[in-house]
This record gives sequence, C-alpha cells and structure tokens, in this order.
Amino acid sequence: MSKDLLPVTVLSGFLGSGKTTLLTHLLSHLQDQKVALIVNDMSELNIDAELVKNLHTEKTQARLVEMSNGCICCTLREDLWEQVSSLAAENAFDYLIIESTGISEPLPVAATFSFVDEKGFSLSQLSRLDTMVTVVDCLNFFANYFSAEDLWERADFGADRADERSLVDLLVDQVEFADVILLNKTDLVCAKELEDIRSLLHRLNPRAQLVECQFSRVDPSTVLHTGKYDPVLSEQSAQWTRELVSLNPAEHLPETEEYGISSFVYRARRPFHPERLWRAAQDSMEGILRIKGFFWLASHPKKIGYWSQAGGSLRLEEKGQWWADLPKSDWPAADDAWILSRWEEPHGDRRQELVVIGLEMEPGAVREMLDECLLTDQEFALGPSGWAQFPDPFPAW
Repeated sequence: MSKDLLPVTVLSGFLGSGKTTLLTHLLSHLQDQKVALIVNDMSELNIDAELVKNLHTEKTQARLVEMSNGCICCTLREDLWEQVSSLAAENAFDYLIIESTGISEPLPVAATFSFVDEKGFSLSQLSRLDTMVTVVDCLNFFANYFSAEDLWERADFGADRADERSLVDLLVDQVEFADVILLNKTDLVCAKELEDIRSLLHRLNPRAQLVECQFSRVDPSTVLHTGKYDPVLSEQSAQWTRELVSLNPAEHLPETEEYGISSFVYRARRPFHPERLWRAAQDSMEGILRIKGFFWLASHPKKIGYWSQAGGSLRLEEKGQWWADLPKSDWPAADDAWILSRWEEPHGDRRQELVVIGLEMEPGAVREMLDECLLTDQEFALGPSGWAQFPDPFPAW
C-alpha cells in the first residue's frame, strides 16, 4: 500500500442519518490536516455542502467540492472521476472524504475507483479507498426496514419517479457494503431496540465494525486511516454470500441466537411451481427478515430467478440464463471451474439456493413451506412442455 496514494473515506446513509453532522465533527478534529471534501446532493441547492462550507472550510485547511443535481453512483460518476483525479493529482491533501447523497449506493461509488479507462488510467493509481462508512439512524431504522415504500414516494429523498428502488433495498445495500457502520442516535431508542438493531446489522454484514454514537461523535480514527477497505472482502461482505460459499458445513459455526435471529440456506434441485411460489411469497412469511438468492421456476425453466426480500420489499425477477441451457462453447473459459462447482447432473446448475434470515424463525416450517412450492413427482414428470401449461401469476420475464 503506497503512502503516496490519497486515502479516501466514503460516507453513506439515509437523509437525516447524520452524515453531514459526522463530516463537520471530523473537520473540527482534523484542523492540523489538509482535507479535501466532496459533498454530493440530489437537488440543485446543495444544503449539506453549504452547511459544511459555512461552518468549517473557511476556518480549516479543508477544500470543498460540490456535486449537485445527481447521484454519484449513477449520473455523476464521470464528475466524481474527474474531481478525485484532480484533487489527488495536486498531491496537496492528507485525506479525501466523500459524502454521498442519501440515495447513493456505496458499491458503484467504490467501483469507480477500480474502473480503468481506454487509456489505461484508474483512480487507484492516484488514490486508494480506505474506509466505506454507513451511518444508520437508529430511531427510524426499523420503520425504514419494514417499509414497503419506493424511494420516489419519499419527497425528502429527492428520487426520480423512474427510480424503481424501494426504501429497504437502498438501506440494505448501504449496510451490506460497509467496513464501518455507525449506529447513530442511540440515545433515542431503548436498550432492547438497540440490541435488536445491532443483531440484524451483524447478520446483514458480519464483517463490519459496529460503532454506537450520538450526534455522530466518534473518534476520527474509527472512520479515517483505518485501512479496512478490501475489494475482495467487500464482495463477500453480505451474510448470504458467506453462507453460499461455505464449502464445508462442518466448519460453519452458528452465531449467537441470543436475540432470536438465525439463518439457513435452502437448497433444492427441482423447480418451483409458479402459482404456489407466488402465493407463498405474497403471504406474510412471519419471522422472515431477509431472503436472497436464486431460484428455478418451472414456467421459465431456462431463466435464472432472483429472489430479494427485505422488510416490506419483495422482488422476484429474472437474472439471466442457466449455464446448463447454453452450449459449453459459450461458457467463459476462466469460469469453467466456478460453473462446475455449482453443477449437478442431470440438471446442471439449475437449482434453488436461497439464504433465509429470520427473527424467532422456525427453519423447519420455512423449509416445509418452500418444499411445498416444489413440483410434485407427477408434475415434474410432465417435463418443460407440461410445465409451460401451469398457471403463472408472475409478470412477464
């Protein structure tokens, strides 16, 4: 790790979680360092940048760059690239802090630093991601987690109506891709609720450091110069990934169930009946906090189904084609071993593979519910031509 590379911390979190409060707190404790700031806002008027500028940049060695009218994980990625390149090339700063807008996902922001342009240049040649930080509003955490709202329905988020993400989708994305999670506003929740929040966050992202705070007051060393960011580990940060890549179940030690949160992986090598699966997924599924993984649907046997459920959000959609339905000549040579590791005759890689996380959940009952969605022996014997005749309430894939 070169000392010449400009270290970068990215701050993510919902509007009102305390990101700007954290930023101003850090600046007040870093007056002996030259800090560059990039503050992003969805609206034309960048209130956060204005606040930071008024409070600190005139009194410290910080330089502020405003990025408005867009989200740096999508429309402003080119601007982010240019701004980081320019700041890093000056070789005049000890640190760069990026405050994302409240609807920004941290993963694509991080990916911007690894992208290589047509000239072979990458931001990683001038800078290095040091820490991905997500600030969580404890007071509103469960209200947001169990909300069925889409982002565009929340006027305070400033999302476009074309944005199809739900509130909980964004919350989970921000939590799962973090090295440090700040549990802010702990003084506004009771001890039991705080422990429940900690337990769920740990399940969603078991490798992240959880830090409790009030008014975003933390030691700067908690979020700066930590060296915690690792691109390989970040890809494995989510709980379902750890579960799915576990090759030796005997080595998997279950985490404490002190707060009633547990998880398991559901696997099967037979397709789901579309009508039964749709009906089951629409039920309350009491006790289930999170489902994510792949499924094989009889009415679309060549398509990979993708199930993502968290709180009030449910997505059952198509995510490509099973390798078993493609000629081997179309397989990427570098991925042969990876594909074959998921292979089982006679169905190839077609399978059900779902991670289920629940609160006071009865795994046996959930397994039984999912098993009942599988085709019976008689239904399975009909083959794909017969499966195509099943009632299918799913939207067109």
